Amino acid sequence: METQKIDRRTSYFITFDTETANSIDCPLMYDLGFAVHDKQGNVYETFSFVIADIYCDERELMKSAYYAEKLPQYEIGIKIGQRKIVSAETAKRILAETARKYNVKAIIAHNARFDYRAVNTTQRYLTSSKYRYFLPHGIEIWDTLAMVRDTVAKQPSYIAWCKEHGYMRNARVPRMTAEILY
Repeated sequence: METQKIDRRTSYFITFDTETANSIDCPLMYDLGFAVHDKQGNVYETFSFVIADIYCDERELMKSAYYAEKLPQYEIGIKIGQRKIVSAETAKRILAETARKYNVKAIIAHNARFDYRAVNTTQRYLTSSKYRYFLPHGIEIWDTLAMVRDTVAKQPSYIAWCKEHGYMRNARVPRMTAEILY
């Protein structure tokens, strides 16, 4: 995606997502994607990285990946240049440089608690805890899942829509995945 001119009057944000291997309690990131955008949803840059330290160097561990059945699609994406293989260190550097470049106000994820754990667990695993945090220091982290729980998921119209489409966790609680919300 072509980089647009940065308007310092605009507030920019980074929304990111990870795909992981290993357990839910100790997730290790093998995929990191993020986009720079503004409040209106205009996207300025996107990044999609396959993390070599896990994806290539931990092949046995990759069998535990949540989306292990999609790994052949990764190979295709890598071959055609849709996905770029980089080290976790390089991905961290690019994310930090991008946040500085745009003076990012917040870093956002749907279920940020999980993604935050994944990036930090990966950082600690790969550096033997010499370096503990992956995301740039001093930038707020927003969790859209927490926001949805407090707003959208309480709306009678959303609950009715989820019931109608079979998106209920149980009789009273609607599912709140990013895909369903979209």
